[in-house]
Amino acid sequence: MKAGSADTLIGALGVLREVTAAIPYRLETPGAPDARRTRDALVAQLDDYVVPRLRRLDAPLLAVVGGSTGAGKSTLVNSLVGSVVTSAGVLRPTTRSPVLVCHPDDRAAFEDQRVLPGLSRTTGSGNDHGTLQIVASHRLEPGLALLDAPDLDSVVVQNRELANQLLAAADLWLFVTTASRYADAVPWEALRTAASRGTELAVVLDRVPAGAEEEIGGHLGEMLRDHGLAAAPVFVVPEAPLADGVLPDEAVAPVRDWYTALAADADERAAVVRRTLDGALDSLRPRIGALRRQALAQAETTTALYADAATAYDDAVDSVRQGISEGTLLRGEVLARWHEFVGTGEFLRTLEARVGRLRDQLTAAVTGRPLPGRDLTVALSSGVALLVTAAAEAAAERTAAAWRERPAGVALLAAAPDLGRASATLGDEVQRLVRDWQAGVLDTVRHEAGHKRTSARLTAYGVNATGLLVMVAVFASTHFILTGAEVAVATGTTVVSQKLLEALFGDQAVRRLADRARADLLDRVAALLDTERERFDRRVADVGTDQKDADRLRAAEQAVYAARTTALPPLRAIETDQRTVQVPEREPAP
Repeated sequence: MKAGSADTLIGALGVLREVTAAIPYRLETPGAPDARRTRDALVAQLDDYVVPRLRRLDAPLLAVVGGSTGAGKSTLVNSLVGSVVTSAGVLRPTTRSPVLVCHPDDRAAFEDQRVLPGLSRTTGSGNDHGTLQIVASHRLEPGLALLDAPDLDSVVVQNRELANQLLAAADLWLFVTTASRYADAVPWEALRTAASRGTELAVVLDRVPAGAEEEIGGHLGEMLRDHGLAAAPVFVVPEAPLADGVLPDEAVAPVRDWYTALAADADERAAVVRRTLDGALDSLRPRIGALRRQALAQAETTTALYADAATAYDDAVDSVRQGISEGTLLRGEVLARWHEFVGTGEFLRTLEARVGRLRDQLTAAVTGRPLPGRDLTVALSSGVALLVTAAAEAAAERTAAAWRERPAGVALLAAAPDLGRASATLGDEVQRLVRDWQAGVLDTVRHEAGHKRTSARLTAYGVNATGLLVMVAVFASTHFILTGAEVAVATGTTVVSQKLLEALFGDQAVRRLADRARADLLDRVAALLDTERERFDRRVADVGTDQKDADRLRAAEQAVYAARTTALPPLRAIETDQRTVQVPEREPAP
């Protein structure tokens, strides 16, 4: 492999690693937990094996010894080395550092951070998952190291996670199981992972009773073939007593002969590396495909969650608009306060007859009298506040109801249960909105009065009074063109508003003032409801994704495989008959 092409492939893998690691998959969509595990495993394999191995294809082989609790992994490593170098037995379920045993000539290759860069190195025993203990032994041949991994089914979660990380960093798995547990689910889950990643594999069947080698070994071989692992050699180790913590030499001789021959054969080591590296690169494509599909699912769910909130709050704005246009606020308390504001029925009848003279006489008619509009202002304020508050509450409840139909929404609501209600500050914000809107109406009236050259005294009195008339006009649905229903509702209210406003400003100005005030109110309501909706949007933004993540994954994948074609063409598949290696039958241990 040429240096330039290797650098291109390593660079492309680096981009793939960063793109993959950046996708959070935090929304609880179907398949998200699997995607998170796949993402973490893929990133770890790139960091711990694929990229380091591409940088040093000639580095010593790393064989990770893995298996279930009590399978005899540590005992096998100790027996191959000829002394106790790694803890076994009752200490196994506890937290401890993995142990790597290599020839002294290979120590430098494993002391640097090329392999398993996330683990610090030590030459002493430790109880830290972040530490790799390195032991040098002349009993191992140069070129191949053994790494005793924690149990795959350990009761300690960190042990299980570390075991899977170490296995993903292996050039070769030396998988240890026992005659009584070789059919357990956990070992076969790990073996399926090995098959899916194309990792080279050898199996040690430990603690086989005398006379059962052929039967148990044959059954294990059939299971391996059924799982696509027929090429894996199987070594049968019989039951035997330990002496100083190690098995007799003859019990492990077949395993020792196999790894010694492998260590001595540079071409075969290179072939193992290429097959495992090839398998790892081949396995990226289906895993990236699964991650990309989940990224698209996350993006679709993100969009749907945003849409749920947007629909609910857009409808809330529409409900306020409808409430304003239907004239419902002109009923009840507002209507009663309006009559108090305008005066008695006799006054209304008189006012109708004199409307032609009102423009000239309005100033004198009201000079010096206190404006009786405070109660009407309060009634209008309360009516608007109730309308807006009800719309906000309904939007929050509707959004929450829509989210409860989605697993991702259920998880978001569980983390923020208050989302199903309007915000705690809504009441204050609505009151502020109404005050600001009313002040805006008065400013508009004051500006319009200035253009009409009204007297200072009329402006001083008329701004408040006329502002109230404009506010009442905002809630009339037909711009003073009365329908039967509106007459029944307002009982003349709109006519009086029309006449008073026209007396001051003219009928076109009346329409313009009412339209402007209505639009201003709806703008303020829409802004307030947007702020309420943002509570939902922020929750989605914190965990959601978009299609760009899936697109970046696809682009990174294509770059990797384009670079691989030049740097590391896939090897032609090599079919190897499955081999079972046994030791001569001997008496069982006492």
